[in-house]
Amino acid sequence: MTTINDNSITQGNLPLRVFLVEDSLEIRDLMVENMAMIDGLNVAGMAESEDEALMQLQAEPFDILIVDIQLKKGNGINLLRNIAEDQKFTNALKIICSNNATEVFRRVGRQYGVNHFYDKTSEFPQLFALLQQIASQQDHRQQA
Repeated sequence: MTTINDNSITQGNLPLRVFLVEDSLEIRDLMVENMAMIDGLNVAGMAESEDEALMQLQAEPFDILIVDIQLKKGNGINLLRNIAEDQKFTNALKIICSNNATEVFRRVGRQYGVNHFYDKTSEFPQLFALLQQIASQQDHRQQA
């Protein structure tokens, strides 16, 4: 796991809107099922290709973006590169969750604003713990 910065989300409203870019139906279903158990999170959108994700992200606001690198069409790195300079996405928390957990991909992810990087083969518990922590912190901020 690579952690870069946890202070991206500034919206303060719940539920936090998660956009998931994952081409594997089984993994996508598993992730959605786990996120559904976290109070304060809402899976606001999903895509399985780079183009589909880019189109939906431009149309719908989100707070947390979770991206796989290898997609059916395109890839998550190009998606991140395409949104990196867009002010609309500045405060979104960007997370890569991928089987391609090499240092090269981690470095490129940081270059395009990725806050966290998780290895899909072994770090699902850490990803969901992070999402739980973020949702909890947002809930406390909203109550304050």
